[in-house]
Amino acid sequence: MFSISLYFAALAILLSCLGLYGLSAFTTQQRTKEIGIRKVMGASIKNILALLNRDFMLLVVISIVLAFPLAWYGINHWLQNFAYHENVNWIYFLLAALFAILITLITVSLHAMRTALKDPVKALRYE
Repeated sequence: MFSISLYFAALAILLSCLGLYGLSAFTTQQRTKEIGIRKVMGASIKNILALLNRDFMLLVVISIVLAFPLAWYGINHWLQNFAYHENVNWIYFLLAALFAILITLITVSLHAMRTALKDPVKALRYE
């Protein structure tokens, strides 16, 4: 039962990463001209990465703030049915939050870096 749960959890994480990858590809494609103008005006790659990652990180932080109290309540309610009670440790929530933030940074930064390294003239040529 543990191995089946592990496989389905890995599949869920993989599918969420693919969705995030697609959303970041769509966002960077729509903002290519904006990024080209920013590069022409002197923005560094670091600034462009921060610009694109900021939007996604805000969404991840909001989801963490909404999901953790609900998850804590659900886990505590579920554990009340067992004879031996185990306290829910906050470190697991912290590790899940760090893992979600790390996955988001890696996934979004792949597209952001690819877009930031492109020549701004190609992005602005067909206006």
